[in-house]
Amino acid sequence: MRVTEWRFPVGAHTGWHRHEMDYTVVPIMDGELKIVGPGGVENVAELKLGIPYYRDCGVEHDVINNNDFEFAFMEVEVK
Repeated sequence: MRVTEWRFPVGAHTGWHRHEMDYTVVPIMDGELKIVGPGGVENVAELKLGIPYYRDCGVEHDVINNNDFEFAFMEVEVK
């Protein structure tokens, strides 16, 4: 496994990327992330402290901090 803490200032984004491993995101605070998927499709994900979600490898997107404060989460990837 690889565990990474991600912190995003207001308006920061990951840049377009593809996940090469299955992963789980564990929010360490409440907040929103804007997800831009293939074709520019946008969704807003509401994350809640300690409530994880899982995604299979192959996901492609850009993730943007949609809050007026720094947002952080833990990402656990399965190698």
